[in-house]
Amino acid sequence: MAELVAGGSVTFGDDLAVVAALRARDERAFVELVRTHGPTMLRVAMLYVRSRAVAEEVVQETWLGVLSSIDRFEGRSTLKTWLFRILTNVAKTRAEREGRSIPFSALGAADLEHDEPSVDADRFLPEGERWANHWASSPRRFDALPEHRLLSAEAMGVIQEEIDRLPEAQRAVVTMRDVAGFGSDEVCEALGISEVNQRVLLHRARTKVRRALESYLEEDE
Repeated sequence: MAELVAGGSVTFGDDLAVVAALRARDERAFVELVRTHGPTMLRVAMLYVRSRAVAEEVVQETWLGVLSSIDRFEGRSTLKTWLFRILTNVAKTRAEREGRSIPFSALGAADLEHDEPSVDADRFLPEGERWANHWASSPRRFDALPEHRLLSAEAMGVIQEEIDRLPEAQRAVVTMRDVAGFGSDEVCEALGISEVNQRVLLHRARTKVRRALESYLEEDE
């Protein structure tokens, strides 16, 4: 994906080129940035506030913040990380204003109180079998499947539907890690949870999403 800037061609993934284009008030670069990150920004904003309408306002306010502060971007983080940091700050402020009373740290702690098995027990051979507690039905290797099946609109829809059904803390962590591309440290800081809790919540969320995708692929055969 490329944008024309000042008569030349730059790769959109090049932070320096994108920042230069934004500072030059290149409208095409801004539109492409919105198109690339807008949907994920909305999903992340909805983790903090109570309605889609408010989340949309958070995203709009974030874009205004990006445009007003792009000249001060120092490149200490990636442009994407900087963009989502502005988003989460705006969303937190709006959540406090809207009266969201339960912090994610509390939601995460409540979620972790439930001792969920990482994998369904029926995936292992029962006691009494020669290979008790070994896999009865091993996890499917997705890398052996055609890429078009994993990336189809229907498959992606199954993934998103399962994410939407997750407990709030799990949904927040997997959305920020696997959808928005945050690092673990950034997620812990943004949500106010420990690294251990972040890792457990992410594992549980990914396990459920993988299970849903496996079921979809089996039905599709």
